Amino acid sequence: MRTPDHAQVKLNRTISLPMLIFYGVGVTIGAGIFALIGELVGLAGHQAPLAFLLAGIIAGVTGVSYAKLSSIYPRAGGEAVYVNIGMGPFWGRVVGLGVTATAIISSAVVALAFAGYFQQLLHLPTPLITSIVILTLAGIAWFGVRESVLFAAAITLLEIGALIVIGSLGAANLMDMNAVVQSLNPLAENADLIAITSAAMIAFFAFIGFEDIVNMAEETKDPEKNVPRAILVTLVLTIIVYMLVALVAVTSIEQHTLAASRAPLADLYTAVSGRDGALIALIAAIAMVNGILVQVVMASRMLYGMAQEKLVPGFFGVLDPKRQTPLYATWFVAGLTILLALSFPLVHLAQATSAIILFVFSLVNFSLWRLGGRTETPTLLRKWRWWGLSGTVICAGLLLGEAIKLI
Repeated sequence: MRTPDHAQVKLNRTISLPMLIFYGVGVTIGAGIFALIGELVGLAGHQAPLAFLLAGIIAGVTGVSYAKLSSIYPRAGGEAVYVNIGMGPFWGRVVGLGVTATAIISSAVVALAFAGYFQQLLHLPTPLITSIVILTLAGIAWFGVRESVLFAAAITLLEIGALIVIGSLGAANLMDMNAVVQSLNPLAENADLIAITSAAMIAFFAFIGFEDIVNMAEETKDPEKNVPRAILVTLVLTIIVYMLVALVAVTSIEQHTLAASRAPLADLYTAVSGRDGALIALIAAIAMVNGILVQVVMASRMLYGMAQEKLVPGFFGVLDPKRQTPLYATWFVAGLTILLALSFPLVHLAQATSAIILFVFSLVNFSLWRLGGRTETPTLLRKWRWWGLSGTVICAGLLLGEAIKLI
């Protein structure tokens, strides 16, 4: 019998490990690689693959911390839950709101970018395009988590398929092992360590998204095992795909051409296949749609999880009794995303998201260190205590470096 106050409705635990990996890969490998490869080649030149490798290692450090914490605390609200337990409700609330804000801002930015691509096909007003795409994707997110993840998985297959096609077509250029080794050698001739480091910082943000997996814990089967596995598999697959594309890029096309391109992967596809890159440009636009969907799903789960921890008002924890998805949280996220997309200049806000993520990562790692020092903490976290401190130092150091650049 349905309860009128939704009190006994719970999230629907339907996500398997393969579906969760698809979700993680979909939210991580998205619009970033389609847009960033040109800029990275422009900065790091032939060492762009090394920049991706370094970024993957940086992300991997925090990824391990997420994996360990999620195996002990498999709850929606992920980061907010970990920091709430490790540092207290104030910092838990700060982290949760920070993650939610990042998801909403990035969704708004991506929606505007999608509108630009879409207007190449059909000229409609930007406000109309952004509103329709956000509301449509929020509707999918509300309709059901299984449907949302399957939709994201289908687009993920399309994205990865396009990247693999580019990698396969350019694979012949990787037979020159000397060129490949030089691309991964920070001491190679003409290598600029400062430029490589700067490129790695930009590439780091192409890895952001793996952490969203933890917010699906209460809808995942056997989350104590599957959430950590999905995080680590997602990071490994992302590193492999990015490295492959970057290696093909620096061995297949003139660096200045790729750096100046507005659609770098479309031009790379043309270079390795001799065919028009319009299809790749279309896939890039579709990748943006995927990015919006997974961010709406994640942000609504974050608010739901925070409501369960009493860190935000309780109505964010209300679930649709039929769909078993966050009701008010989903449409709140959609509404705020539309408001930002239509009302504010987002360039500076988008730049701020990088700092927010590094701040969140610092606190998550620090919480692992704090929890590992408590006698009542499970043995697993105590064993990984100093890993958390190392992750804190790395993320805080990167955040400080970014702050210094602004001074």
